[in-house]
Amino acid sequence: MRVLVVEDETRLAETLQWGLEADGYAVDLARDGLEGLELAQLYPYQVIVLDIMLPKLNGYRVCAALRERGVSTPILMLTAKNGEYDEAEALDTGADDYLSKPFSYVVLTARLRALIRRGATGSAGVLEFGDLVLDPAKRTCRRAGTPVSLTTKEFAVLECLLRHGGQLVTKREILDQVWDLAYRGDPNIVEVYVSALRRKLDAPFGRRTIATVRGAGYRLEDR
Repeated sequence: MRVLVVEDETRLAETLQWGLEADGYAVDLARDGLEGLELAQLYPYQVIVLDIMLPKLNGYRVCAALRERGVSTPILMLTAKNGEYDEAEALDTGADDYLSKPFSYVVLTARLRALIRRGATGSAGVLEFGDLVLDPAKRTCRRAGTPVSLTTKEFAVLECLLRHGGQLVTKREILDQVWDLAYRGDPNIVEVYVSALRRKLDAPFGRRTIATVRGAGYRLEDR
C-alpha cells in the first residue's frame, strides 16, 4: 500500500517514513502543501497523512482543493493544536480523521488501517479471489484455508493484483502502487515478485492464478 506523508518537520517526517516502511507501506514524502497537493493528484495513494501547519499551502487548503478536484483518498490530518474548532475545520474541509501532536505511533497506524479498511472507493476490507484470501488489516494470506507466508513486498504486489480483480494490471501500475518515488531500479523487479508469488500461491496448490499478458502486464485467473 502506498502512503503520502505531507509534513515539513524533517525529524517527524523521516520517523514516520521509517516506521511505515518497516510496516510494509511504500511512503512518499512532501515537504510543503503545494508539493503534497501535486503528488496527491498524480499517484494512487491508499491514504494521506497531512499536517495542517505547512509552508506555501496549509493542510486545510490542500484538503479542500483535493476534495474539490475529486480526489477521494482518505486523509488523516495532523495538528499541533488541540482546539475543537481546529478539529471541526479539519473535518469540514474534507479530512476523514484527525490526530493531535504529540501522538502515539501505534494510534496513528491504527487510524490509518481503519481509514484504509473503510476506503474511499469501497476497496478496503478482506480481499478474495476464488479460494485466495488476503486480509490487509491483519497482514494475513490464505489459500484454500492454508496460511501462506509472504514478504512485505510480495504481500503488496498480491494486494495490488487482488484490488483489480480479474482486470489487467500493467507493470507500471504495480510499480506506482507498491514502490515509492525514490525507487530508481529495474522495473523488471515486478517479475521477480510475481515469480515468487507463483511459487508460494500456485505451485503448492496446483493452480495457475497469476497470468502474464504478454507485453501488457498481469491479471488474476481462477483456474
